[in-house]
Amino acid sequence: MRLHSFPGGLRLPGHKDASRAGGLQAVPMPPELHLALQQHAGLPALPCVLPGERVARGQCLARADGEFSADLHAPCAGRMLAIAPGDPSAPPGRQGAHLVLACEGDDTVAPWPALDPATASPDALRERIRAAGLVGLGGAGFPTAEKLSVGRDLLVLNGAECEPWIACDDALLRHHAEEVVLGGRMLARIVGAPRVLLAIEDSMPEALAAARAACDAHGEGVVEVVSVPTIYPEGGERQLIRVLTGREVPRGGLPRDLGVIVQNVGTARAAWRAVAHGEPLLERIVTVTGPGVARPGNFIVPLGTPVSHLVAQAGGYTPQARRLLLGGPMMGLALPHDGFAIGKPDNCVLVLGDAELRPAGDEMPCIRCGDCASACPARLLPQQLLWQVRADRLDDAREQGLFDCIECGCCDLACPSHIPLTAHFRHGKSELRARAVETERAHAARERYETRLQRLQREAAEREQRLAERRAGAASADAVAAALERARARRAAGTEGGTDA
Repeated sequence: MRLHSFPGGLRLPGHKDASRAGGLQAVPMPPELHLALQQHAGLPALPCVLPGERVARGQCLARADGEFSADLHAPCAGRMLAIAPGDPSAPPGRQGAHLVLACEGDDTVAPWPALDPATASPDALRERIRAAGLVGLGGAGFPTAEKLSVGRDLLVLNGAECEPWIACDDALLRHHAEEVVLGGRMLARIVGAPRVLLAIEDSMPEALAAARAACDAHGEGVVEVVSVPTIYPEGGERQLIRVLTGREVPRGGLPRDLGVIVQNVGTARAAWRAVAHGEPLLERIVTVTGPGVARPGNFIVPLGTPVSHLVAQAGGYTPQARRLLLGGPMMGLALPHDGFAIGKPDNCVLVLGDAELRPAGDEMPCIRCGDCASACPARLLPQQLLWQVRADRLDDAREQGLFDCIECGCCDLACPSHIPLTAHFRHGKSELRARAVETERAHAARERYETRLQRLQREAAEREQRLAERRAGAASADAVAAALERARARRAAGTEGGTDA
C-alpha cells in the first residue's frame, strides 16, 4: 500500500520499552473510586443515583445529557458516598463534579445479554454502544455512537501511538489483537464501510505481528494491517488520514466529509466487548512510566482509580520524580497532585525527572526564524498566531486557523526561544469559547427581553381592545335606552292626543 506524508511533524526518541517489560497487569480495586461526570466531549452526565445507595457492578450511575454526552457506569459493586464538587486546582476540563463510590465488592454480572455482532442490526449495535457509555479512548473522548451515525467508505483503526512514552495501545495489540480486529469488522458493518485499515507504527514490531496474525484468523479480507512510519503527531486523526489516503480534511471540515471514520484500537475492542459480552466501559489500559516511577508498566485500570493508587502499583515514586503528567510529554496535562482519578480518555501517567524538563524561566523574544511553522502539522503560522493572541486580536487569530491547532506541542519543541506557544494557543481558544458563551447568553437575554416586551405590548393592546369593546357596548346600550325612551314618549304623546280628540 502506498503511503503519503503530512506536513511538519518531528521524529522523537522513543521510550516505549520502559513500560513493555511487565506485560499487561491488572490493578486491584482501590477503596474508593472518583468518577468524574465529565469524561467526554459534551455536557457532564447527570447523576441517577443518590448518596447512600448501593449499586451493582455495571449499573448506570449517570445519564448522558445531550447527544455529545455519555453514560457512566459503576466499575465495581459498592455504595455511593457522595456527589463531590469539582477541584478548582484541576487542569482545564477536569474541574467538574464527581461521584465517590466506596468499593465493597466486585461481582461480575454483565448488565445486558450478549448480541450477535454478525446478525444484530446496525441500529441495535449502535444503541448498545451508546448504552455502554463508549467514548474515543485515544484522548478526545467523543461519544462513539455519534461517530457511527453516518455511513462511511473507509474505517481507520488508529494504533499509531506517536507519543514517545505511551504504550497502552501497543500493549493492547500485543495481548488482544483478535478483539481489536473483530471490533473493527463490527464497526465497519455499522457504518457500511467495505474496508478497514489498521494503522500501527513501525516501531511496534510485536504489535504488528500480533495484528497480522489476528487479521489472518479473523479479518476475512476486510481488515488490512498497515505499518506507518513513526513520526509525531502521526496518531492525530487528520494526519493519519493524510498518510493512509493522501487526502486532506478541509479546514472547518470533518473526516466524514471524505467518507472516512477513525477509531482508536482501544475503542474498537471496547465496542466488541459491549456487544459480544454485554460489558459497559468500566476500565481501560493505562501506561504508567517515566524515570519518576520504580516499575513502569501497562495496567488494566478501573475508571475512577486515583493516580496515587496507580503509581503505587508501579512501585511508587523514585527520588528522580519532579513532574507529574496525565498523558504524554507533548500533549499531557501537568497535575498539581496525584489525587486526580483516571477517566475514559486518560491513557498515560508520566512522571518526569530533571533530565526531561526544560529549565524554567528561559523564554526569550521571538526571532521570527520560522522553525515553528516548519514543524506545524496543521500548516499554521504559529508566530503570527502568537502575536495575535498576545495582542488580544482573537478574532483575527480565529480567521488565521487558531482552532485548527491540534495542540501537539511541535512548535514548542522546535522554538529556539523556548516560547510556550501551545499554552498561548490553548488560552486563546478557551477565551474565544468563553466569549462565545457570553455572546450566546447575551443573545438569549436579549431574546427573552424582546419576547417579554412583545408579550407586554400584546397584553396592553388586548386590554385596550377589551376596554374599547366595553365602551362601545355601553354606548350601544345607552343609545338603545334613549331610543326606547323616545319611543315611549312619542307613544305617550300620541295616546294623549287621541284622548283629547
